[in-house]
This record gives sequence, C-alpha cells and structure tokens, in this order.
Amino acid sequence: MKRGDDPVAASFRSEYFEILMKIALCQLSTTVGAFTHNVDKICEFVRQAAAEKAQIAIFPELCLSSYPPLDLLDRPGFVAANAEAVLRLQRQLASIEGAPETIIFGSIVANPKPQGRAIHNAAVVLHQNETVLIQPKRLLPTYDVFDEARYFEPGHETRVWDSPYGKIGLTVCEDAWFDDAHLGRQIYAADPAKDLKGCDFVINISASPFELNKRKRRQQLLAGFVKRVGAPLVYVNQVGANDEILFDGASLVYSAGGDVLYEMPSFREGLSVIDFTPGKKTGVSEVAAWAPSDSSWEKLFVGEQKHDDELELLHKGLVSGIREYFQKTGFKRAVIGLSGGIDSAVVACLAAEALGPRNVLGVSMPSQYSSSHSLADADALARAVGLEYRILSLKFIFTTLLMEVKPAFLGAAPDATEENMQARLRGVMLMALANKRNGLVLTTGNKSALAVGYCTTYGDLAGALAPPGDLHKRASTPRL
Repeated sequence: MKRGDDPVAASFRSEYFEILMKIALCQLSTTVGAFTHNVDKICEFVRQAAAEKAQIAIFPELCLSSYPPLDLLDRPGFVAANAEAVLRLQRQLASIEGAPETIIFGSIVANPKPQGRAIHNAAVVLHQNETVLIQPKRLLPTYDVFDEARYFEPGHETRVWDSPYGKIGLTVCEDAWFDDAHLGRQIYAADPAKDLKGCDFVINISASPFELNKRKRRQQLLAGFVKRVGAPLVYVNQVGANDEILFDGASLVYSAGGDVLYEMPSFREGLSVIDFTPGKKTGVSEVAAWAPSDSSWEKLFVGEQKHDDELELLHKGLVSGIREYFQKTGFKRAVIGLSGGIDSAVVACLAAEALGPRNVLGVSMPSQYSSSHSLADADALARAVGLEYRILSLKFIFTTLLMEVKPAFLGAAPDATEENMQARLRGVMLMALANKRNGLVLTTGNKSALAVGYCTTYGDLAGALAPPGDLHKRASTPRL
C-alpha cells in the first residue's frame, strides 16, 4: 500500500490475504553514550538488511544511547546528544541505497506534556525516513538492575500503526512482560495487551539482561502476552555487555498461538532476515542469518537451532562479558593472579577464550606460607592453556613489611591481619603489572566467598572486573 491508500482497504487485505514481508531482526551490541559509534553500527546493519532486501529493520530498546544509561539521563547534554543522533541517523539512512523503508528503534524522546518527567523511553518508527509513530514505554520496571521510573515518564496508551504491512502494535520490553498470573499479584495498573486487540502482529524492542534460568521464563511470559493479544510477535533483544550487565540477545518470533517459530543465537551479535507471514497462520521461512566480522559479514548456517543448556549459556555469557568489557574500554591484555586453585583457573580459562591466551598474563606470588603444589598447579594450568606465566615472590617484601609494622602491632599475636597483608601485597603486584602493560586485572572472587568474608579489601578484590562475581560456588549447578 502506498501512502494515501484507504486504511480500511489495507485492513481488509491484512485480514483476508497473506502478506509476505522480509523483516530484519537486528540483534546488536551498543555502547552507553557512544552515539556516533552506535549510529554507525545501526547503519552497518541497515546496509546488510538492504542487501537482503528487507522491508522492515528492527533494533533493540534505547539502541542509540545503549542500555542502561542510568544517571547520564539526568544530564541535559546527554539527552541533547541523543536527539542529534536521531537526526544523524536519518541523514545517514538517506544515503543507503535500498534501505528498508521502515526502521524501528529505541530512543530517548522528549515528553511533550508540561507534566511528568521530561523524557520517555520509546520505540520510534521511521517510514520512508520520516517519523510516523513514537510509542513511549508504558511499564517502567524498578526491580533488580532496573530503575526506569526514576528517569522516564511512562506512556499511557499503546497505539497501533496502520502500516502498509497491516496493523502493527509497538511495545517496549516490559510492556510485553506483564503477567499477573505469573507474578502472583498485580504490579502495574494496566496491561498494554488490551490495547492491541485486532493487530496483525506486534513488535517488541527490548534490553533484557541475562540471568540463569531466565530463557524459559522469558519465553513463557512472551507466549502469554501473544495469547492475550491474539497476534504474532517479533521480539528483538539487545546483546553484549555494558559493565556488569550482560544481554543475551536470543531474539524471537512467535506465532499467534504462542509458539516460537524462530530464535536467534544467544550472546552473538548478528542480523536475521526472515520471510514473515503474519496472521492466524503465521509463518517464518527463508531465514538469512549474518554476523559482523572485523572486515565484512559472515554468513551463518541456519538449520536446526541448537538450544544451549544453562551451563553452556553461562559459559558463553561470561566469555562474551569479558571480551566486550575489554573492547569497550579499549584494553587488550588481562593480568590474573594464579593461586593454583579452581577460582583463578576458571577465570584464566575464560579470559584466554575471550582475549586469546597470549593476551593473558598469569602470575603466581608465593610467600613463605605457600605450598609447593599450588605453584605446580598454577604452572600446569598456564602451560595447558597457553598463558604467559611469571612467578614473583613475596617472601622478601612480606618479611620487610612485617619488620616495619611490628613495633606498631605492640606485641599482638599474629592473626588474619598478616594474612590480609599478603593478599594486599598481591594486589599491588598485579595492579603494577597491569599498569605497566596497559592491561586490566581480573579478580577471581565469587558471591559465596564474598558472603562468608573469604576475600580481602584492596587485595584479591582489587581489579577491573570479577567474571564470577555474581556466581555462587556450588557442587551442583550454579545459579545467579
């Protein structure tokens, strides 16, 4: 349908005839506050979608600013930079030959009303490079890592776009997670699904962080939303890491009956172009999947989708989180203290996979209290993984420090104080090596060690990132 066609006729065609369209699910990793970089990356995905002749390209929640921007949202300059990024995106889209005629993305937008907070978290629809719909997020979460009600004004209705492809409902993340039955109580005042009856399909743009055992719960909640609306759903989620928060992607397409028709890989940036037929007989076919590489796009095999179990997802997430933290901070080398124990061994293996083993320095720092087998185990690990490995003894430094502080200890018996002094000396060593090599220290503590106090402030807690920091140390399957 061209602009100016009868919307009633468009609705009739949508209801009684199958509409086949190509939709690009753009599952990308963006960086908080890097507006120019984020716009360029979005346009890179749009070019690939154009090569696949997609008509619609869908991007995640707040992809221009990236998620979560947190207190940066309180800075007028940050919000202004986002507005400029929208204009820059439109200018660059105008120069992309064959770009999808509809681009849907998440953005900060101004609240036009004089009441309430000044900005919305919204889905923006560009059709033929003009803004045709802005849909503010209605349900603003304030649990776990979320505090959106602190920054954003919620929307109060969910509008339906009478598009050339049929009636499309636009929702943002939490708007499709509403489920009183699952939560056991009513959290929000209204269910956006009630405004979407009669849609041909619904699009949800999201920035949903990864948790162990969340994949199944997410799919159940989205399926419930689909059944309440009675229309298919295309769900596009952010992937990658911003500081300690991991996003797993795993974007989805649902039938009107709540069945998953297609799922993108977890923890992998990429684009999938699907042939999509909305309506009661929803279909997905002819999937073309691509992932960005250093210099081009890599075509992915699309066959029987392998669903990783929770430990495999956790492994992928930790490796992805380390890799992205280093990429986004501009560092290439990691330094890790190797004790010969399982905690440092796990972190060393994850870092080697994320950064390459030659970019990881493992350091043993024995004192007069260290056992011989701890050095042997650390050496064996470094050889097996291919790490650079060094031994830096603390014996002399620790003895000298004890001599210096002994008069001030006033004859008190040795206790945890001396043990903590060793740990802090190790922290000094590791930080010095990282500074000299322009690298970052990875700490090896976990939530169980922190809970029982088996860690030393300014010692084994010193470092840039703790990959297992949100994990319990358990004999059985770990959980966040």
